[in-house]
Amino acid sequence: MVENGLMMQYFEWDLPNDGQLWNNLKDDAKHLKELGVTAVWLPPAYKGTSQDDVGYGIYDLYDLGEFDQKGTVRTKYGTKEEYKQAIDALHGQGLFVYADVVLNHKAGADGKERFMAFEVNPDNRQEKLTEPYEIEGWTRFNFEGRGDTYSKFKWNWRHFSGTDFNAENDKEAIYMIQGLEKGWSDDETVDNEYGNYDYLMFADIDYENEEVVQEVLNWADWYIEETGVDGFRLDAIKHINYHFVKNLVKSVREKDRPDFFVVGEYWKSDYETIADYLEETDFSLDLFDVSLHYNFHAASNQGRDYDMRDLFTDTLVSKNPTHAVTFVDNHDSQPGQSLESFVADWFKPLAYSFILLRAEGFPCLFYGDYYGIQGENPIPGKAEDYLDALLYLRCNHAYGAQHDYFDHEMCVGWTREGDEQHPYGMAVLMSNGDDCEKVMHVGKQYVGITFADYLGNCEEKITIDEEGNATFLVNGGSVSAWVQDGVTPEEAFHENGE
Repeated sequence: MVENGLMMQYFEWDLPNDGQLWNNLKDDAKHLKELGVTAVWLPPAYKGTSQDDVGYGIYDLYDLGEFDQKGTVRTKYGTKEEYKQAIDALHGQGLFVYADVVLNHKAGADGKERFMAFEVNPDNRQEKLTEPYEIEGWTRFNFEGRGDTYSKFKWNWRHFSGTDFNAENDKEAIYMIQGLEKGWSDDETVDNEYGNYDYLMFADIDYENEEVVQEVLNWADWYIEETGVDGFRLDAIKHINYHFVKNLVKSVREKDRPDFFVVGEYWKSDYETIADYLEETDFSLDLFDVSLHYNFHAASNQGRDYDMRDLFTDTLVSKNPTHAVTFVDNHDSQPGQSLESFVADWFKPLAYSFILLRAEGFPCLFYGDYYGIQGENPIPGKAEDYLDALLYLRCNHAYGAQHDYFDHEMCVGWTREGDEQHPYGMAVLMSNGDDCEKVMHVGKQYVGITFADYLGNCEEKITIDEEGNATFLVNGGSVSAWVQDGVTPEEAFHENGE
């Protein structure tokens, strides 16, 4: 793991359909390196239901903006060649690249087929509401624009476990497809919401089908070799048989890729469920810390009534930090999306301080927070407001021993002592209510040194006492990050004789 590694999610839901994201990313690679970003998570790069598809309505996993399919050659983000150029530019800056991999479903089928299916209860997918009857579903994928290039595999109803539309009568329902050894994945292998959450949307891929499993494993190898990506972000894994996920990760790494990174999106805030999933998959992948996100959201909505000592309650980063990817918001939680739970603006600097300036977890910076969100109700980015400053602090001050001061319901903080390679410490203090102060220890190596708030929220200067302590300050509803006053990290480096 890279020291002080930082992932950036380089997209948000409302990006324009101009085909320029890959080109913009290529031009931005050097800047991302300078910010301290070490890895970039890219949106789904393959052909979706239309050119405007954000990437999760998957049509053809092999078409990265190369073939004329669904009325377009390029995807929303650009062409295959531009995608590969962006990846090369990121690699040229020493950054890792993670591909968004959507394997739960397929959409935009080329043709209809007739097959037997049950209607099931949407609130309990194991409860069949009807006897099996013949429906007409969109389940045939021929990929006529691509033909047999890269793969000759064609999808039909036997490769899916369910669908949501009967074209014969235009009825929308959840249909479990009937067939030999068909049905939802076993209850214990997928999330138990709605009785069994195997089915999510569109034509649900059946990972009990051996042909499907082999085809997807073949695709994963092709994709990595074709693009050179260094990791996968696996979408919607709580809806996919965990045996397949474990098998996929193992298969990828066995082919001379022992360090290939995998992080899964298991969108649930119940820690026991997350812990069980990690165990069932042999701790072979990391997971996004959804519980921490929801704690941030709750804190931002409740204001001074939220007990700040509870921010890490039942979070992955507090209980298993080596497998936790921490985040404040993402494309699903942003306004207008299905999992909308956007952290309120006033709390964002506090939340990002938690994930960027502490020792635990692998933080993920959201494109929408840094560059802004577009669409009908745009939200400006916060780069200059506070994010550039926090990223600077992460690169230069967030090192060494950490001392926590979570001893007050409204005012919490921590310090970092620095280390031999980064001999300059930091004290972080935040409040969700009143102005407050707290005595914290930064280390005797800073005795007599004056500290100032790098974020500029407090104008006072503070001198470290003979025990390496000081009374640090913070304004109400704010965060302050105290570092050595008037000395850049480079100067501190040389002053310490390095």
